[in-house]
Amino acid sequence: MSKRGIVAAPLAGLPLGLGLHLAGANEAANLAWMAATLPVLAKLAIDIVVSLRRGEFGLDLAAALSMSAALVVGESLAAAIVALMYAGGQHLEAFAEGRAQRDMTALLARRPLRAMRFDPDGLREIPAESVVPSDRLLIRQGDITPVDGVVVKGIAQLDMSALTGESLPVRREVGAEVASGAVNLGEAFELVASHAAEDSVYAGIVRLVEAAQRSKAPMSRLADRYALGFLAVTLALAGLAWLLSGEAVRAVAVLVIATPCPLLLAVPVALVAGMSRAARHGVLIKGAQVIEGLAAIRGIVLDKTGTLTEGRLRLAGIVLADPPVCDEGALLQLAASLDQASPHVAARALVDGANDRGLALAVPDAVRETAGEGISGRVGAHHVVLGGWNFVASRIALPELAGQTPVPDGAPVVVVAIDGRFAGRIVLSDRLRDGAVDVLGELRALGVERVVLATGDQRKIAAAMAAGLPFDAVLADQSAADKVAIVEAERRHGPVLMVGDGVNDAPALAAADIGAALGTHGSAASAETADMVLLIDRLDRLPLAVKVAQRAREVALQSVVAGIGLSLLGMVMAALGWLSPVQGALLQEAIDVAVVLNALRALSD
Repeated sequence: MSKRGIVAAPLAGLPLGLGLHLAGANEAANLAWMAATLPVLAKLAIDIVVSLRRGEFGLDLAAALSMSAALVVGESLAAAIVALMYAGGQHLEAFAEGRAQRDMTALLARRPLRAMRFDPDGLREIPAESVVPSDRLLIRQGDITPVDGVVVKGIAQLDMSALTGESLPVRREVGAEVASGAVNLGEAFELVASHAAEDSVYAGIVRLVEAAQRSKAPMSRLADRYALGFLAVTLALAGLAWLLSGEAVRAVAVLVIATPCPLLLAVPVALVAGMSRAARHGVLIKGAQVIEGLAAIRGIVLDKTGTLTEGRLRLAGIVLADPPVCDEGALLQLAASLDQASPHVAARALVDGANDRGLALAVPDAVRETAGEGISGRVGAHHVVLGGWNFVASRIALPELAGQTPVPDGAPVVVVAIDGRFAGRIVLSDRLRDGAVDVLGELRALGVERVVLATGDQRKIAAAMAAGLPFDAVLADQSAADKVAIVEAERRHGPVLMVGDGVNDAPALAAADIGAALGTHGSAASAETADMVLLIDRLDRLPLAVKVAQRAREVALQSVVAGIGLSLLGMVMAALGWLSPVQGALLQEAIDVAVVLNALRALSD
């Protein structure tokens, strides 16, 4: 029987018994109240047996004792009220969880199921899971992109709100990447799949959501762990009241008020509400336990490229040789033309820079590339060499730089040689993310005591990028294993949050107390390993997530303290004979409703 289903018996039996009681049929009324209680008690007993077999000792036992004791001493009305209280609480919890998870379950409802594929004999509709890389798809108006891919024909006007939370449509032209799960708002366009459906962004997000919905919060387990102590206090107070007064009904009243629904309901409702609020702002948190961990973070380790920075190199400037071989436009045109043949991130920066300046690029010939070092080839009548200083120096004699115009310290540089002569240097930059300084300041204000930058970049580059930022340490030339060691070392100061986006960040994300990945452009490995994923490619989601977590935990604790405090006060009053079992049950009902409604405040901004 479901949480919603068990409420039917007390909901029907309680008013029926009251009607019979008012009509003077007291025995029939008692039978109606017993009939209202027994199904709930039976379901509760089954749940307790199942929990005990798993080695879990839960607070549900107190509710079972209160109903059983009330029936034994003839307080069937009190037993029925407790049954309605418990069953109604379970129903309310299911309702509250459903409301809190609506932002995340919307992702599941939008799961793309079908795709229109170009086959040799024309268009054919196929299941989305049948799409494989290199398939050419037609994305019609209103369709959800079934897989990640690249626009090859037409212009895509996309609603990315389910993925990123951004309300405004996004435009993607030919050559641009499109993530699965986006809705086509404009005319039909054609997409070439780059991933299978199960490996695409949206499928990964769905897996994270499903994992989040299966989670159980540590605070809930903590409540269960201390259930034996709470039950011992309850039984001691009930036994003392019975012993001193000689009235068993006082002990029953104590048991009735001791039903610990504030712990059973308020904690999961508040934490799931926090998860939903975070999802509404583009932060996917994998489980309720992450909310608690995030609220207690005291240290943060940040990756640089793609996390602190945009992770995309841009053309920052051109420094010509002295004396010059050609002007800036000619140098960039030749370099970018050759770099069209290279997949390197610096090559993309040069091509984009040339396109931005409206330069016409030629098709290169006789291209030879040494991965990670440089490239050479012919562009029209010219022989061009691009790359790092050592790569170019191995092919031509380079001048001493002492007499040349300097470039910014630590900036990435592409050296250019044309027809065997040093022609100049193209300076690139990886821009700091907008608002990075403010983000670090906000994190400090939220209780983060240490912020560390850990990057695989060279020391000069890392130092130049971190200049003026409030880091406690800047650690360069770090491997994936080094980052794990940094996380372990920082843990001595308190719980650590690791933020990264690359495959090499995945081990550190797993090692940290909480791992956060940038999911929009980050690797699948980092997103799957992390405890939370920033679906909006903005660093300001980080302090927002911490703030949401702290509020959810604060609301949960408020609900628990207030609820248990009021319950203890009611137990004392019942022990003194000031509350009957029926009055105690009604009081506990009011307490339960109040704490669950308070827990739902975690949904609000």
